Order: sequence, then structure tokens, then C-alpha cells
Amino acid sequence: MKKWQFWVGVLISAVFLYFVVRKLEWGDFWLALQSANYWWILPGVAVYFIAVWARAWRWHYLLKPIKAIKTRVIFPITCIGYMGNNVYPARAGEVLRAVILKRKESVPISASLATIIVERIFDGVVMLAFVFVNLAQLAKLADVSVPVGKWNVTIQDLAIWGSVAFFGALAIFLLAAMFPKVTARFGEWFINRLLPVHIREKTSGIMHMFLDGLASLRSPVNVLMVFLTSVIIWLLETVKYWFVLHAFGLQGDVSFFTLMLMNGVVNLATTIPAAPGYLGTFDAPGIAVLVADGVNTAVATGYTLVLHVALWVPITLLGAYYMAREGIKWNDALRAETNEGDA
Repeated sequence: MKKWQFWVGVLISAVFLYFVVRKLEWGDFWLALQSANYWWILPGVAVYFIAVWARAWRWHYLLKPIKAIKTRVIFPITCIGYMGNNVYPARAGEVLRAVILKRKESVPISASLATIIVERIFDGVVMLAFVFVNLAQLAKLADVSVPVGKWNVTIQDLAIWGSVAFFGALAIFLLAAMFPKVTARFGEWFINRLLPVHIREKTSGIMHMFLDGLASLRSPVNVLMVFLTSVIIWLLETVKYWFVLHAFGLQGDVSFFTLMLMNGVVNLATTIPAAPGYLGTFDAPGIAVLVADGVNTAVATGYTLVLHVALWVPITLLGAYYMAREGIKWNDALRAETNEGDA
């Protein structure tokens, strides 16, 4: 909590939350929460855990060129990672699961992180696909903006910036995977000219392990498989949105395509640094999508809050259970191991 990044995230979350509550009719909001049928959350949670299992299978698939690890071994580590993202700042859960995988299966952290970054890139590409499939609905959000520093960031801006970032990253990673020797030569050139002599060998080793983690992208079939798996994962998560929608009786007012747009927008927004659990960066854009679709602001706020809690609590509890079962504690030793990586 002493790190400046944590407090910047808290500040950004506070700005987003301000836009959530500034015009909220609190009486209508509490009424929406009180009248919801929360039994609908249960099938939503079940579907979400199927999506988490699919995420574990995707990670197993990406890791296969490095080491074949069964999905049932990967699943608890995946849950711990998502718990870490929800509880610790700066998406520490991503590094946490790479560290745990090294402890359990001796997979180098650099190679694991390469596969995790690939996951995130494909997730971003699918989220953008969800957004651009709903261009007509996106046009309704043209005037919705949040001030970030000196700029007003609209949801359309977020989509454009996200497109450049994720498609650019995908292109770079695909090229690095397809031409590992050329990439390694470029890397060695920069390492030998820009870094001090005493860390060149270590940095070079990390780079080569990272490139090993991209091996699954060298086959077009593998790339297609990862992409299709990512689509299935996010469609399953959208089904959870749809089940929670029933809790508020909105199933006749909000289409599945609108929920796909909401899913895409909120997950692109959560790439913005924020307090742990994506507080505010998940909520404000999600409410904006629903309000633009004609949903009452108080009901949209109640739905988004319940959805956020339903997404956060189950996976956090399951991840904490697996972490405790493994006897792992977020202590100074684990923190040091996380910071040191493959050192």
C-alpha cells in the first residue's frame, strides 16, 4: 500500500465511482436491489466456473510446447491467479500464478508470463470483437466520457486505443513466435548495447525463456484454437451477465448483444489502472452501456453492482481456498520470489 501505483489506482477508481453516484437516485437504487431475485445468480456462477475451467484448458494448451501439464493441475493455479488479481494491486495475480507454476511444475517464470500475456492479448482481441459487432449500439455511447487528467476519455476512444494496443501487440508476438531466431538476434543486439555487462547474461536467458513461452503461436492451427477458446470463454461469461439480468427482470429489455458490448467495454476499461478488484473501472462503463440502451440508471447501477460482486466473490473465495490448501501465503518470501522472477 506504500507504493505510488496503488494510490494512483485508488484515485482513478474514486473518479470512476464519482460518476457512478453523482446523479444516482438512491431510493430507486435500494428498491432495485431489494426486489431482485438473487437465485438467478447461482446458475450464473456455475457457468462462470465452466469458463474458468476453459481458461485453465487454454493455459494448459499454451504451456504444452514447454511442458505438458494436465488441466486439473492448472485449474487451481488459475483460480489463485484470478483471486490475486481481485485482491492485490497491479494485477499481481498474473505473476503469482507464474510463480506457483514454477514451484509446482518447474516451468520458468518468464516462459509462463509469455503464455499469460498471450492470453491477455487474445482476450483483448475478443473483447474488441464484441464491441465492434455492436457498432450501432456503440454509437449511442459517443457522448459518454470520463475525465482522466486533462483529457475526456470516451468509450469510443477506449475502443480505438484498445484496437491499436491489442492488435499491435498480437502482431508483434506472432512475428516473434514465427521468427524466434531473428527476434533473439535483435534482442541480443539491444541487450549488448544498452544494458550493463553484469546483467546481460541473465537478461539474455530470460529473453530466450520468454520466447520459448511463445512456441504455441508458431502454428496457425494453435493460434486459431486459442482464439476460438477465448471466444467461448467470453461468451460463457456473457451468459453469466444474462443470468444476472434475469434477477432484475431485464431479460425482455436488454439483448444478449448488448451484454456482449457491455462485457467488451467493461473488460477493456479494466485495463486502466485502478484499485484492487477493478473498483469503478468496471462499474461506470457497464452502467453507461445499459443506460444508453434505455435502462433506468438506478436499475442499471443495481444490476452492475450485483454482477460485479457475483464475478468477484466466487472466484476470490475459490482461489483463496486453493491457496490455503497449497499452504501458500502472500508473505515476504513469496513477494521476493515474485519480484525476482527467474533470477
